[in-house]
Amino acid sequence: MALYYIPPNTADKMNQNKPIRDWAADDKPREKMLNKGAPALSDAELIGILLGTGAKNKSAIDLGREIMTIAHNNLHTLSKFNLKQLQQIKGIGLAKAVTLTAALELGRRRQAANILERKKFGSSKEAALFLIPLMQDFETEKFCVLYLNHANKLIGYEFISHGSLNATLVDIKVILRNALHHLASKIILAHNHPSGNPKASPSDIQLTNKIKQAAKLMDIDLLDHIIVAENTYTSLKDEALIQ
Repeated sequence: MALYYIPPNTADKMNQNKPIRDWAADDKPREKMLNKGAPALSDAELIGILLGTGAKNKSAIDLGREIMTIAHNNLHTLSKFNLKQLQQIKGIGLAKAVTLTAALELGRRRQAANILERKKFGSSKEAALFLIPLMQDFETEKFCVLYLNHANKLIGYEFISHGSLNATLVDIKVILRNALHHLASKIILAHNHPSGNPKASPSDIQLTNKIKQAAKLMDIDLLDHIIVAENTYTSLKDEALIQ
């Protein structure tokens, strides 16, 4: 997802706190999108279109600007906001928070879908490029399994558990059952570290090798375990931590 911010121009400043219906036609976000295309709109304007309506003494675009300011004008930062955090912004109720969260999630899934359609994983880096957009924004640990065929083609993926800030529960039986359901020949494990530290813990290493041995009994090869920490990752295979 491209991260960029278009600063408000003179027209934006003149329109602040005015109802959108009173804006000049060229400044109204929907009309601007129709005439110039979506790329011509600022992040705040796009958010305003999603919100649909504003709040007391605020247009939808004013709310969009406020949201972007709180997120330091960074869509990556905004994507980390949960429903509760969004609702703490005055003028953002549950419906608006749900709409924004859904739009951000679609952005993540689109990025992943582009890879899913064509991807064979030949290295830990290729797997990480798929996993980072999916997992970098989670505030708690989540455990994901990638299912691959014999040619390392990605068949599918799923999150099988989630935990607290620094721990997650993983059921090996569930992993193997789902791998058989997908007719997977190989699997890649992944989980995130919300702390931002990608280093594998002793328990991460122990769990990985335990799953590898169990999968081997079913002729399923565990290729790697990727730990995602924001924009970085650790590959247990690259670190020679998988026995």
